Amino acid sequence: MLKGERCSSPKCAMIKRPYAPGQHGQSFKGKMSEYGKQLREKQKARRIYGIGERQFANCAEKADKIGGNTAENLLAFLESRLDNVLYRLGFAPSRSSARQAVAHGLFMVNDHKVSIPSFTVKPGDKIKPIKKEMFKESNPLNLPSWITFNQKELTGTVNHTPTREEIDTTLNESLIIEFYSR
Repeated sequence: MLKGERCSSPKCAMIKRPYAPGQHGQSFKGKMSEYGKQLREKQKARRIYGIGERQFANCAEKADKIGGNTAENLLAFLESRLDNVLYRLGFAPSRSSARQAVAHGLFMVNDHKVSIPSFTVKPGDKIKPIKKEMFKESNPLNLPSWITFNQKELTGTVNHTPTREEIDTTLNESLIIEFYSR
């Protein structure tokens, strides 16, 4: 803390105030623009899934080309990534650690070693670790209905492509699609 009486007065620099600094900090109430809302939602999705800008834009473009509901297609692409599926199966405590585990080549999909975190799993794919003793404690807490997990064999199976109702992220995907459609 600061020396002397300054820190016991209301002008103490160490106190965090709930408004912006400066003469007009208390009176300014900034309203976010529509673009700002869309950008914030896109950045939130990128941070949740741990994806770079170019890769996320490619996902959005691919979701638009497929046809149907573009927003649901985008979320289905993001959820079907191998690193996300491993996180959902409980093999990793976070998506970033699941990404690292895949990059180190610790998992197989349909008995083929995969080291690409963005690998898209398809319905019917079986995912298992190469060294089972490393993942004996894996226990999925909130397993979505589109994935099944066999605790005995330590394998996960993708049943079908996830729908919006089965995805528990709090994203407003329509704002993301509006951001890319301008």
